[in-house]
Amino acid sequence: MKPQAVLASPAPAPARDPAWLGRVFWSGAALALLWPLLQATEFAPWQLWDERSRGATAQFLRSFLPPALSAEFLALVARETWRTVAMATAGMSLALLIAVPLALLCTRVLSVSALHGRMAAVPFAIRQAVRGLLIALRSMPELVWALVLVRVVGLGPTAGVLAIALTYGGMLGKVYSEILESGEAHVTQTLLRNGCSRLQAFGFGLLPQNAGELISYTVYRWECAIRSSVVLGFVGAGGLGQQLDGSMKMFAGGEVATMLLVFFALVALADFISGRLRKALA
Repeated sequence: MKPQAVLASPAPAPARDPAWLGRVFWSGAALALLWPLLQATEFAPWQLWDERSRGATAQFLRSFLPPALSAEFLALVARETWRTVAMATAGMSLALLIAVPLALLCTRVLSVSALHGRMAAVPFAIRQAVRGLLIALRSMPELVWALVLVRVVGLGPTAGVLAIALTYGGMLGKVYSEILESGEAHVTQTLLRNGCSRLQAFGFGLLPQNAGELISYTVYRWECAIRSSVVLGFVGAGGLGQQLDGSMKMFAGGEVATMLLVFFALVALADFISGRLRKALA
């Protein structure tokens, strides 16, 4: 007689989430840490529902309608929009000239002396100096750079281009080096051990496997540069932001609405380009 298979009855479902105590504890700990920060910033969102705040908000929003659509104003917006995109693109181009060499210099995977263990003293010192330079570049926001450069080169897009180049050069260099170091290093190290130069190891080892992530992040930063170029216009760096600042000071809500719609279209265009590039590299 064959033994009958005994089917184990499933365990009954727990009456409550077994992890609820930990979630409650960590939620309470997060609130306890967040509360002093909210107190320090005098965070009071309930003021938005105050009668005076509601009235001012409604009046502000009503001033946006209808948007300004006169031919003369649209021509002005088109010219300033082109200047804004040009400022962001030129700033990103200069930032890439800063970021790519510095990223390669501080990428440990491309160090020949690190193939056999600890990096040699001189390459290590150079790597730390480059990392310090990247920290210095990105530690000062582009708005602060623009305020300084406006006093040096005067009002206009030049200050905005240089401000974006310096700050984004530090940001791109840091992230590029982290992306390159997080990838698979076996192919790159094999190329270096067989006598390839660092540029050859980068071009045939690191770049192919990380190209998609590098391009996606670069396009995202170009989108951020467009937003930054608008903000830089408020300090005299030209472009759409300077025109937006003037319209807001004149309480021209229709003009502000039109420029905000154009700004939305710019960000949507950057997002579309990023998506197409990712599909092309997939």
